[in-house]
Amino acid sequence: MSQSRQDWRINFAISLVATVISGFFIDRTLRHLLGPTSSTKSPAAQDAVRRFKARNPDVDLDHLNEHELLIMAEVIAPEDINVRFEDIGGLEEIIGDLRESVLYPLTMPSFFTNNSPLLQAPTGVLLYGPPGCGKTMLAKALASESSATFINIKISAILDKWFGESNKIVAAIFSLAQKLQPSIIFIDEIDSFLRERSKSDHEVMSMLKAEFMTLWDGLTTGGRIMVLGATNRPNDIDSAFLRRMPKRFSIKLPNPEQRQRILRLMLKGTELEKDFDFDAVIAKMAGLSGSDIKEACRDAAMVPAREYFRDNYVDGKPKATNTDRNIKMRPLRTNDFFTGSHAAHDKDNHHTQSVDVSLD
Repeated sequence: MSQSRQDWRINFAISLVATVISGFFIDRTLRHLLGPTSSTKSPAAQDAVRRFKARNPDVDLDHLNEHELLIMAEVIAPEDINVRFEDIGGLEEIIGDLRESVLYPLTMPSFFTNNSPLLQAPTGVLLYGPPGCGKTMLAKALASESSATFINIKISAILDKWFGESNKIVAAIFSLAQKLQPSIIFIDEIDSFLRERSKSDHEVMSMLKAEFMTLWDGLTTGGRIMVLGATNRPNDIDSAFLRRMPKRFSIKLPNPEQRQRILRLMLKGTELEKDFDFDAVIAKMAGLSGSDIKEACRDAAMVPAREYFRDNYVDGKPKATNTDRNIKMRPLRTNDFFTGSHAAHDKDNHHTQSVDVSLD
């Protein structure tokens, strides 16, 4: 009886040790596969490091930690951004302000700091306004014109299932921005991340916001790092974070003059009929955003394209008399805009002009 009890104890001890050891290795394997380190081996992160080193051999990227490598996958080099200020129509006044108050201090920091510490580039800028009015395009153009590294932060990339990892990722954003400066940390829909704090906030989110604020405050004078946020709900942003974005630009729906600039920019390179009526098209576009105008131009351009295919193709096959050597569609006409189904579609896209809000 005593022998069987002793055997049972031995077997139990062996089973317990085996369970602990297997649990340890299972936990370790799952953390490796599902934790942040798994993303550091992603082709996007490795490719971003390789391309950045090729263009900037003096920058040390050989000692990035696992969280910095994770953020590296979200980095866009200025050479890869194909948006310039000249590609944005109707926002010339705002572009001028961005050049003077953000672009020049970011690209020539010594000139401004040597003359006065008050002239340094702001560490925070906010672009706010209705959807589709060019906020993201402005952000990319600013990075392109300033030759700054564009770190496009997605909230999903920050939030991590493992406790404490999100704070490490936030710290990695700023440490990587320091290594890649001049750099712009861009957060689209920033209100979803830095919204007004409340008692109902989860502990992890409260710690995350506090960490972000601390690191933001730690940006050194004369540094070439800027946090750039975009939102269509500025009043939802926590006031403490708003104070850290002293430069704020309201991007409104385009007025008639701005719509004309956008329309002419969109139709550049497109053949128009001789009596094309810009004023008539612009009048129909009242209440549309820049993005809506682009889609309206795309829909209009498809009208002559459809006519061409209907005249020259049958069941997806070219007619016997048709050759693709001299494809020539008719010029774009005024009545190609907002006709038939397109008229109903674009009517639904009209926005209500945003009311100026106080962000003090």
